[in-house]
Amino acid sequence: MNKHFAANFFNLLIVLMIGVAGLVFWGKSAFYGPGPLQEAIFIEVPRGGSVPALSDDLVKQGAIKSGTVMRLGSRYLGKNSQLKFGNYEIPASASISDILDIVTKGGRSSFRYVARYNVKIASPAELVLRERSAGEDENKILTSYVVGDAIPAVYSELKDAKTPISYLISVPEGTTSWQIVEALNAADFLEGPALDLPAEGVLAPDTVEVRAGTLRSDILDKMSESQSDILAAAWAGRAADLPFKSPLEALTLASIVEKETGIAGERAEVAGVFINRLNKGMKLQTDPTVIYGITDGKAPLGRGLRRSELSKKTAYNTYIIPGLPPGPIANPGRKAIEAVMNPAKTDNLFFVADGTGGHVFAATLREHNANVIKWRKIEAERRKAAKAAGNN
Repeated sequence: MNKHFAANFFNLLIVLMIGVAGLVFWGKSAFYGPGPLQEAIFIEVPRGGSVPALSDDLVKQGAIKSGTVMRLGSRYLGKNSQLKFGNYEIPASASISDILDIVTKGGRSSFRYVARYNVKIASPAELVLRERSAGEDENKILTSYVVGDAIPAVYSELKDAKTPISYLISVPEGTTSWQIVEALNAADFLEGPALDLPAEGVLAPDTVEVRAGTLRSDILDKMSESQSDILAAAWAGRAADLPFKSPLEALTLASIVEKETGIAGERAEVAGVFINRLNKGMKLQTDPTVIYGITDGKAPLGRGLRRSELSKKTAYNTYIIPGLPPGPIANPGRKAIEAVMNPAKTDNLFFVADGTGGHVFAATLREHNANVIKWRKIEAERRKAAKAAGNN
């Protein structure tokens, strides 16, 4: 009887071992073998997403046959907590192993963008969706809208279909901190609590690419770190005998230079004029500071300055106060900061618009007044032409 029991136990053990071996073989085949997808699909891994939730979604979309195999395999390989949030392309026939590699590595090589969503921060911030499909015109605008308006249907449809979108955030030089924060808070593809307003000038203008679900605070932190590094490097390499007591003062003048000219070749010359005026104890007399004192950087003035505003004392009115205002009036770019730290050596003390987008410079008040008269004539002719065009 004992022999009979032992023989049955031994046979049962063999059957179990064969069954386990077969199960292991099936599991490995299901994990590493080609998947059932006939064509590529796009999936979204949300911030804080989990492998169980992802595996259920993949089963529903027909990308994998067994969510259990994916969950067990990811646990065995230690990838349970390695998901990277974002949108991903899953190619046809991708195995479970392939899919896990794609969503845990999170590299751009695994992702083909179909559209580009460009958030240009200005006032008001404009959000532009451009097509970026292979073989298509990458600059074709699908839709655009201003922050605060209703989200266009085409954008909502792309998001609902989990279409991969490349999110670009463009911060032009001279943008104020208020403008940046307002746009980031309004961007629906970003996550995290609403941002508090940082100090003016401490954010580095740049164009950065982000994933859907990126934290607003992460973007602001990187911009702040970058500006700090730029300012530190420029301060360390500054010219001798500059009229600055601190990097903040240099940053303040850089923001004024940034608002005075958008022409790269003029920055050092404009900086040289302001340095000369500071060294001589002259008032800076720059319109952008007056405007900032009126608007606090929250919106463009949208009109010319009134004579009463030029004579009204504010902390930023450099027609009234001596020296620099108490802080930056915008976020200057690297080139403006470098121009202030190494300004052009010039005798010029004045400049005025020349009608072409640039400026004409002068060393004496007499020369400057002559240049101003020329500019006033250009302004008058433009107003006359605009009025004539409006009457036609």
